[in-house]
Amino acid sequence: MLKDQVVFITGASSGIGALCAQMLIEEGAIPILAARSRDKLEEIGASLNGQHELLTLDVTNDEQVQAAISNMLEKYGRIDILLNNAGYGKFAAMTDMTVQEFDEMMDVNYMGIVRCTKAVLPHMLKRGTGQIVNVASMAGKIGTAKSASYTATKHAVLGFSNALRQELRKTGLKVTTINPGPIDTPFFHRADPSGNYVNNVRWMMLKPEDVAKHMVQAMKKRKEEVNLPRMASAGIWLYQLFPRLADRLSHGFMNQK
Repeated sequence: MLKDQVVFITGASSGIGALCAQMLIEEGAIPILAARSRDKLEEIGASLNGQHELLTLDVTNDEQVQAAISNMLEKYGRIDILLNNAGYGKFAAMTDMTVQEFDEMMDVNYMGIVRCTKAVLPHMLKRGTGQIVNVASMAGKIGTAKSASYTATKHAVLGFSNALRQELRKTGLKVTTINPGPIDTPFFHRADPSGNYVNNVRWMMLKPEDVAKHMVQAMKKRKEEVNLPRMASAGIWLYQLFPRLADRLSHGFMNQK
């Protein structure tokens, strides 16, 4: 089903973005890997066996986003799937983070998705087909201490995705959200440089290969939402039904940062 599909991937120079690219090639798709670091992109590119593209792209730059999407549309004639994967986190108390840090994280994690989606959406609407896959997080559904900034960005991603899904319901386009828990990737090199949080939750960390497989499956089956691990779906349901009780009961377990 993904054979010959053109898939534009942001944040593709490491982690689940890079893994998705290789899996998509194995499915016969053509991944376009976009990220800020050219060196890391070329390193990933050297390991890929199949047709692909490498693009240096900063998702906070309007002109770069527009140019990248336009260039790929001109070259391939279409972008079938947009995988908005670029993002980062920093785990710190509210009092230890500046307003500028909040602003910068929102600009990448949320506005980066808005920019890329807005750039590709007119083309998809014209064709009457396409899929927008936004990587959010369990943090977008359940907030925890020392992640106010990151959690807010992922809440924004989920709100944007859910509203856009309704807006596009009868257009032939699909909007998908991926909501993983902690994944064993370089994400934590920046989010948790001390390693304390990783050590506390290592037992429950998801394998990046497993998450990437679920993401590719979501593209193949055009799913609307994927929550990982799957058992977390029940916890989210209970949290949404009884938020105050869930906050009190889960405080010690959830706040491992």
